[in-house]
Amino acid sequence: MRTQPTAIGWMDPDVSGVAAQWDQAQLVRLARRVGYVLIWPPEHTAVSFVDQVREADVDAVLVPSAKHLDALTLDRLVHLADVEAATPRETFARYLGGLHGCPA
Repeated sequence: MRTQPTAIGWMDPDVSGVAAQWDQAQLVRLARRVGYVLIWPPEHTAVSFVDQVREADVDAVLVPSAKHLDALTLDRLVHLADVEAATPRETFARYLGGLHGCPA
């Protein structure tokens, strides 16, 4: 069990393009501002990002913007953790149930 809130950072390289370093810096600043220890997923893996988030058991997923996630992935992630976007500053709060439970 972690002693501090932990977040995993995610950037879609196709969306970041030449601004990848800027996007990464935004996530580092966001994590510091909201009090998360930031970890990064492995660069080369066959495991889906949603499964990586589930395995890492993090409190949040940090993205430069919501454009870095497709709608289905965002839906699956909010069943596991909060999703925090840096620009524009948005929070997609974790969804904890409902009538049919968590489909993720």
